[in-house]
Amino acid sequence: MQMFLPCFYSFLACFGFSILYNLRGRVLWLSALGGAVCWFFYLLMGFSGNDIFQYFIASLAISVYSEVLARVVKAPVTAFLIPGIIPMVPGGGIYYTMEYCIQGQMGRFASTGLHTLGVAGAIAIGILLVSSVFRWIHLLPVKRKKR
Repeated sequence: MQMFLPCFYSFLACFGFSILYNLRGRVLWLSALGGAVCWFFYLLMGFSGNDIFQYFIASLAISVYSEVLARVVKAPVTAFLIPGIIPMVPGGGIYYTMEYCIQGQMGRFASTGLHTLGVAGAIAIGILLVSSVFRWIHLLPVKRKKR
């Protein structure tokens, strides 16, 4: 129960963002489910003790989920990916980075800023990695036909 309640909250948040992006029908529910899946993998990797690793694995999971469902449902990948990564956006880190900068606490500003940059980089690299692999796999049959 301790793990599933945050996933449910993530589902609700992603559902709201999916409505905001004008998603309808099956795509609406599946994109919201992607947020829950993403947060589940984030929590599942909690044993590692490294939150940047957790964000990386969660971004890999939501990227695979988005790529597979986009092909099954015949919808754009971004319809599943964008609402799915909403729970992982490091908004708190950005806020505290700017707060420390304004207060003149440069040591805390630098450490919080670098950590936030690491989180954002882990999310971006996870998405880029899966997207590149799926694009490469998709191009393999085309290259074989040309030979």
